[in-house]
Amino acid sequence: MTADEPRPTLRPIPRWVISAGLPVMVLVAVAVTWLLLAFALGGDQLDAIRTGGTLGVGLGGAVALWLAVRKQRSTELDLLQKYEAHQLAERAAAHTEKVAAENHAHQLRLAADAHEDATARRITELYGKGVDQLGSDKAPVRLGGLYALERLGQDSEDPRLRQTIVNVICAYLRMPPAGEPRQESEVRLTAQRLLEHHTRPGSVSTFWPDIDLDLTGAELADVDLSQCRLRTIRLRSADLNGPASFQSAQFTGKADFTAAEFDRPARFDGARFEGPATFGYASFADDAEFEDAVFAGETSFSAAEFERGAIFRRAEFGGIGSFVSTRFGDYTTFNRVAFAQLAEFEAASFAGYAGFRRTHFAVHANFTRAEFGGDVVFDEATFAGPPDLGRAKVRADREGPVSCSWPLSWAAPGLDAAGPWARLIQETPAPDAHP
Repeated sequence: MTADEPRPTLRPIPRWVISAGLPVMVLVAVAVTWLLLAFALGGDQLDAIRTGGTLGVGLGGAVALWLAVRKQRSTELDLLQKYEAHQLAERAAAHTEKVAAENHAHQLRLAADAHEDATARRITELYGKGVDQLGSDKAPVRLGGLYALERLGQDSEDPRLRQTIVNVICAYLRMPPAGEPRQESEVRLTAQRLLEHHTRPGSVSTFWPDIDLDLTGAELADVDLSQCRLRTIRLRSADLNGPASFQSAQFTGKADFTAAEFDRPARFDGARFEGPATFGYASFADDAEFEDAVFAGETSFSAAEFERGAIFRRAEFGGIGSFVSTRFGDYTTFNRVAFAQLAEFEAASFAGYAGFRRTHFAVHANFTRAEFGGDVVFDEATFAGPPDLGRAKVRADREGPVSCSWPLSWAAPGLDAAGPWARLIQETPAPDAHP
């Protein structure tokens, strides 16, 4: 009998059948026999006796039937007892299994908690030891601390721990250099290389995704974050000595280079800025290359200074591109650049060549009060509406010929005058668009 079989149903024999049925049948048989004998005449008495015997046999059958019913009742009671015993055994077995499973799960939880606690203690100890080493006055010990922290982050794969380790390394780089210069330089370069190594997705096993770098005010040398992928980066007021490469880097969040100083070439060609990008008040002492760069969000180079070349060839600006009061140096090219929103060059100054050949201004181009010190090229540039060059001016006292191609309807008729500057004017009413 299994648990799926229905429970037997016991159908009890009514008590009145047992207590009253048999005596009544006996009395009935006796009475009938007596009556037949009393009123039978002659040979009919034999028939009366025969009839009484038949009735007795019938009563015996009734008794046999009653015994069969009792036997059926006994069988049903036995089946019921077996069913209840089986059910009780199954419930006991299920309870035992449940208790065993709960005990096993509890043991697993205790083991997992113990392992987690041990791991947490180990991580805390290693982290504390690494930080202590990083604060040592001995360069080799500091190097050991860097590698200990890096190994901890690599082994853990916990994004929060990795970000914490990155924050510690960035904090070290933000502090002023200390100790013997050559040794300290080696330690700082090692710290930079660790950051570069783990933010470059070339290897899945060593890449730490979604990392934020905060190097505000840091003094860095030979920065190479090319092809790195970061969430955010902050290099506000940072001093970048030597070549700085951000080629094909990707920034999914904010990129803040406000007031950063680049003393050697800075390469951002092919870089992608998916969030806001700020280079306001940044200074570039050498060439700055942003060729094929993509600025998806609002971008500001306001008051930035380019002493030599500023190359934005084929760059894309998805948000507002602000170059208000920006100072451009010897060579500036925005050839084939696409501005999807407002292009703001108000009060910008171009010391040398300024190229806007085939540049597309989808909304509006504002060059009010801009100053052009060299040749200017707007050949095949396209505008959604008339560009604004009001109060803009061009250098007129340069040696040699001046070559300028202005947007349609704009000209600088005073280039032959004796003064140093010639102001741009609109010779004819501006058309709706410049094809």
